[in-house]
Amino acid sequence: MRRSAYVTDLRSLQGECSINFLRLVRLLGDLEVGETREIELASDGRWLGVLSLTLLERAPYTSIVRVTQRGVFDSLIEAPRMRVHLYHDVRMAEVTDFQRQRHFDGRYRYPNSRMHQPDEKLQLNRFLGEWLEHGLAHGHSRDLPELS
Repeated sequence: MRRSAYVTDLRSLQGECSINFLRLVRLLGDLEVGETREIELASDGRWLGVLSLTLLERAPYTSIVRVTQRGVFDSLIEAPRMRVHLYHDVRMAEVTDFQRQRHFDGRYRYPNSRMHQPDEKLQLNRFLGEWLEHGLAHGHSRDLPELS
């Protein structure tokens, strides 16, 4: 049985990047470059950690945000962190750096030396979307009352 090559699902990737742009714009609010917004995460009354969004750069057509989380497992595992580019002209946000790895291809041959999945880029952007959605649904921020 011959396995067919993975074909990048551009529609799904673009859709994920578009909705992530909207999520990030809502969470960032009016942050200035260098500022951080911290959103406390809870579920069923239990504290899960803090989602931090730091605006690293802002230009007319792009912004760069660092997304990290501190939480209850910090002493056991490395906390997730990523860098996200927001493209204002096309209203999309894309993960460009995850756990110090940069520049993800649209598809990878599998297996590969870094053990990336064939759709690694799409999976990273979906993970960002789930992370941000959880922050919007269950987060509490002192300076963004609509999240409280």
